[in-house]
Amino acid sequence: MSDLEDTNAAMTTGAQYPYRRLLPQAPLLAAATGRTPAHRPVWFMRQAGRSLPEYREIRAGIGMLESCFNPELVCEITMQPVRRHGVDAAILFSDIVVPLKAAGIDLDIVAGTGPVVASPIRSAADVAVLPRLRTEEVGAVTAAISLLTRELGDTPLIGFAGAPFTLASYLVEGGPSRNHERTKALMHSDPHTWHALLGSLADTTITFLKAQLHAGVDAVQLFDSWAGALSLAEYRKFVLPHSERVFAEVAEAGVPRIHFGVGTGELLGAMGEAGADVVGVDWRIPLDEAARRVGPGKALQGNLDPAVLFAGWDAVEREVRRVAGEADRAVAAGAIGHIFNLGHGVLPDTDPGVLTAAVELVHSL
Repeated sequence: MSDLEDTNAAMTTGAQYPYRRLLPQAPLLAAATGRTPAHRPVWFMRQAGRSLPEYREIRAGIGMLESCFNPELVCEITMQPVRRHGVDAAILFSDIVVPLKAAGIDLDIVAGTGPVVASPIRSAADVAVLPRLRTEEVGAVTAAISLLTRELGDTPLIGFAGAPFTLASYLVEGGPSRNHERTKALMHSDPHTWHALLGSLADTTITFLKAQLHAGVDAVQLFDSWAGALSLAEYRKFVLPHSERVFAEVAEAGVPRIHFGVGTGELLGAMGEAGADVVGVDWRIPLDEAARRVGPGKALQGNLDPAVLFAGWDAVEREVRRVAGEADRAVAAGAIGHIFNLGHGVLPDTDPGVLTAAVELVHSL
């Protein structure tokens, strides 16, 4: 597609999404859509917060969920890594349980534990009374996006949501789980209730993503953080149809759609089928092997091990170059582009200076 055609396509989309910025030269959007970026784009999952001292300072005494519903605070935290590191995208500061909380589900994010649900979902009756999200309930999030699109200039903003399976896991288990035993028990013992639950959560995810898209985000990422706990057969039967529906419902926005999970090397082919334009790959699978599993026609995102950032600069440089080399081989094998990222999120004790230096190195490759 020529630059003129690309601009015209963006203008057509803009009629439906009036707050969408036109960013035809943004390297991340170019790599995600099969065009040639000016340089290899890079951003980091969980870059908005965690490792930055300015983040810890501004969040002092403010709960995680409280922070996520404060538009000015969300804007500032989202901007911090863009200013500090020079990354090629901002990702909205939020959490995957935000739409559940907004819809009225009694949950909290407990420091050191994660999301904790007061009344876990265990039956068809529980699913029947599960609240559905209304767009106006995430008005604070869309207000933050409006602030960000004015602040970011030519830097794209990535919105995100949790995938139906991962949200279901939190709701059924009552919080984070190592084995997901209650989730799998419901899945296998009562498929009808399981699919009703994931259908409801897909509705919530779609509403949340559409709200972000109408507010002006430039790409979206669907996090299926716990999908790696599943076999390929389980994923195809119990999860894939609902993720497919999410991606199909947001396709008309015309922005890159990214799909990511942890420990999903055996699921990459099926995850690629779900409808995303970009498949995120964790650090366990080389990108050229991931390209073979995903198949041609998709861009790849990843996949430096976050722990390598603690190994000293010589090791970091070596591993960054290795990932970039594997990505180049992946493109030669049929992937349409590469977005450099970690294989999961930035760890809290990561040296921010190492991240900044990694961005500069990636841009030079």
